[in-house]
Amino acid sequence: MHSVTSRGRIVLAGLLAGALTLTASGVAFADWPPSSGTQGRTEQSGSASGGTLTSRVTYSGSVRGSGTGSSVRPVTNWTPPACWYEPRSAEDFAQYVEDMYTETINTPGQHSYAKTSVGMFRNDYKDGTYKNYNLDVKDEGNWWVAVVDEDRWMEPAAQACNKQPFWVETGDAPPVDNAVTPRILAELAYNRIQLPATEVTLAPQNTTKVNLATWAWLDKAKFDEVSVTASLNVAGLAIQATTTARPVALRLEPGTPDATTYPGSGICRVNADGSIGEPYAKGKADRTPPCGVKYLRSSGNGTFDLRATVTWEITWTGTGSPNPTRLPDGTFGNDQAVTVQEIQSVNR
Repeated sequence: MHSVTSRGRIVLAGLLAGALTLTASGVAFADWPPSSGTQGRTEQSGSASGGTLTSRVTYSGSVRGSGTGSSVRPVTNWTPPACWYEPRSAEDFAQYVEDMYTETINTPGQHSYAKTSVGMFRNDYKDGTYKNYNLDVKDEGNWWVAVVDEDRWMEPAAQACNKQPFWVETGDAPPVDNAVTPRILAELAYNRIQLPATEVTLAPQNTTKVNLATWAWLDKAKFDEVSVTASLNVAGLAIQATTTARPVALRLEPGTPDATTYPGSGICRVNADGSIGEPYAKGKADRTPPCGVKYLRSSGNGTFDLRATVTWEITWTGTGSPNPTRLPDGTFGNDQAVTVQEIQSVNR
């Protein structure tokens, strides 16, 4: 088990009106609107004391590292949220805005419109619509801010949380659709699950013959259920959710229409013991494999890409929801090269 922290960044809707993009060093670019071939992005970045407000959601369990690996693919067009809203204390929010303002103003070569924009934002929360970041009533509520999944910041869905930071009194519901909840945490955990590579064991292995049944199977020890827990403990809000993925079926796609799958659907169900398929053993040569493939022609000088995809049933439990609740099933698969040779005959 290990734990990682999401690096989703605060989305300040309208803060710079599309005029400012900060890099990790705090330098602004004047290329706005983006010239041909570039992508604009409004992001505050840097150290914790240099204007960064990251998501406080933490993940533990079988966690896929941020920006690495491939995530599970939902079988429907559903996707986990790319942005959401989290609470921040008045002190945290005030520190963030002041650090961001100081960093922007003091960055050498910073453009005047960036300084003006960040100054206007600061004034609104310090001396305008709000007074002194509501520090005088800090025990009566919290600021709510938008954050994005750093791995998905370029997706249109990441721009959906476009409300500027707003104050919510204790006991009131945030007036936005994507305010963080245990279910949202479960959906975020869904996208962080690290699943094992779907490489089936074959017999014959890697190289087989035309019209010879090739057995395929997955070991239960490798394809057991996995889970990720997402937790948030900030500004008096303490919630968590655990999302669990359990393998339920294996789909084999031979990589050529000139092949027969076993069973005919190409879908091998999980056995009672949790394994998929059946290992080949001596004496089974005349049997039809419960899970496998038979190639009807040679791969010539190349190979066929056998696609093995596992379907995972995904459920979650969490704060206020002790009973498993279904999320959309997910799939995860890999290709493996299979060489198919003609059976050589010898004439005497």
